[in-house]
Amino acid sequence: MTGNRRAFSAKEIKYFFLNQVLTSTIFFLLSLYAKTLRVQIEGKERILDHLDRGGRVIFASWHQRLFGGFFVPKFFQWTPCIMISQSRDGDFISKLVSRLGWIPVRGSSTRGGAKALKAMVQKVAENRIGVHIVDGPTGPPRVIKPGLLPLARSTDAPICPAVVSYETAWTFNSWDRFMIPRPFTRVLIRFGSLFDIPKDADRDTLEALRIRLEQTMNRAYESADNGWSSSGKCANPPI
Repeated sequence: MTGNRRAFSAKEIKYFFLNQVLTSTIFFLLSLYAKTLRVQIEGKERILDHLDRGGRVIFASWHQRLFGGFFVPKFFQWTPCIMISQSRDGDFISKLVSRLGWIPVRGSSTRGGAKALKAMVQKVAENRIGVHIVDGPTGPPRVIKPGLLPLARSTDAPICPAVVSYETAWTFNSWDRFMIPRPFTRVLIRFGSLFDIPKDADRDTLEALRIRLEQTMNRAYESADNGWSSSGKCANPPI
């Protein structure tokens, strides 16, 4: 019993320290770090034109490149909504992304998914911009989970593949080979074509659209990553 109490207390202290003490410090360090990145943005004109005409949009991206996308609100003065896990670590991430200009919606495909999807629909209706990490939070990597298309259909928002690519990065030994761009490297954010989801699409049509979008995203990421160097050498070795 005593050991359990000590472990519980240690865990509570850890999360209190993360949520109450470290958030401001990490936000400050991330702000400095972001200034070192040389960001190139492509395809923004069609998105800005779509939004100027009153449209909504759902950006779709892979979990592996989540880190580089954190700074998107800074470049566009957008307040996009994004689904964040209901885990204790998600509490910390939620506070941090709020400071960066995001609107966190708590939930994931593995916990609180239906409630979070409903909340995302409402937030996208209000703010017109949503971001969905389509293979998170646990994979398999680069496979679009089913929630993306119903979200787009419910919000009457087209889906836009959002490619995030780094010239050089640290690659971690996680389920998705998570990547963090190295300081002073070049970062590409490329917005693809808009995919409309028909309101009357049946299950087979939605699955065909999901596969088509998944293939499009994988080709787009491969093209962006290969564009940094023609030497054939890997610019992002695992660590």
